[in-house]
Amino acid sequence: MSVLVYIEIAKGKVKKASLEATNYAAQIATQLGTSATAIAFNADAAQTEEIGKAGAKKVLVVKGDQYKNNDAVYLSAAIEQAAKAEGAKVIITSFDVTGKSLAPRLSAKLKAGLVAGAVDYPTVNGNVLEVKKNVFSGKATAIYTINSDVKIISLMPNSFPVKLSDNKAEVADFAVDLNGITSKIVIKETKSTDTAGMIPLPEAELVVSAGRGLKGPENWGIIEDLAKAIGATTACSRPVADMHWRPHHEHVGQTGIAIRPNLYIAIGISGAIQHLAGVNGSKTIVVINTDKEAPFFKSADYGIIGDAFEVVPKLTEAIKKLKANN
Repeated sequence: MSVLVYIEIAKGKVKKASLEATNYAAQIATQLGTSATAIAFNADAAQTEEIGKAGAKKVLVVKGDQYKNNDAVYLSAAIEQAAKAEGAKVIITSFDVTGKSLAPRLSAKLKAGLVAGAVDYPTVNGNVLEVKKNVFSGKATAIYTINSDVKIISLMPNSFPVKLSDNKAEVADFAVDLNGITSKIVIKETKSTDTAGMIPLPEAELVVSAGRGLKGPENWGIIEDLAKAIGATTACSRPVADMHWRPHHEHVGQTGIAIRPNLYIAIGISGAIQHLAGVNGSKTIVVINTDKEAPFFKSADYGIIGDAFEVVPKLTEAIKKLKANN
């Protein structure tokens, strides 16, 4: 019996969320008196070494071009077969785009109980796991009990710090039988306004976000300048995405991406409940708004009442000077 964790590799690197999931799997494995096994697709030696440092005792490497687009049909088939081969009773994924597609498929295939979006380590009571997740738009925490034979947990990214050790994992190739399994992927090329090298929103520890207070897409330069100065990822409110000022994958909130960065700077965003639902897990929230009655100030750790077009450039320059002096 082992704890199996799905590893996602993007742009040649193991995703931070997958390293969090490996730490989490290793912790559960210790509680269950077993070990954590990772399954990674087309991973190289450096990547498997990092997975081992995150706590996996064994890494199963699956090779094949059909896995390069993160097609959940092929991935779920491979993970299902690996889980059965390893006798895994607990499967861990990240609650990100790929994980949201994978976990329900695996739950149906393995008749497994699933808790999606866990925010804490589970309590182990024999064959039962009690798992915490946020509910009611983050206003409360619920405890879910999983008592099925196989259990699946997906983790809210940025909920757990990544810890690496000198652990070395056993690496083995894993052959998957894909006979009878077919899938069709339609790829649409789109132009992106992303800054090169920007960390994906679910994994970003620093986020600079803006709303309608910026008055138009032509003014987004001050947001990008601030983000670049502190090494942050940019985001936006739903109205901004709906008006096509920014791409929809930057939309954070209840109907967009839920994030949990260490620092969230909200500029020109009123702070409607739907937006707060997706960002209230942030460790520190800074709000910049001309409206002193903006609801966001009630949730902010720090607030600046002022014009973004005056405040943000000054803040950016101050940060640049601080970094230059240090």
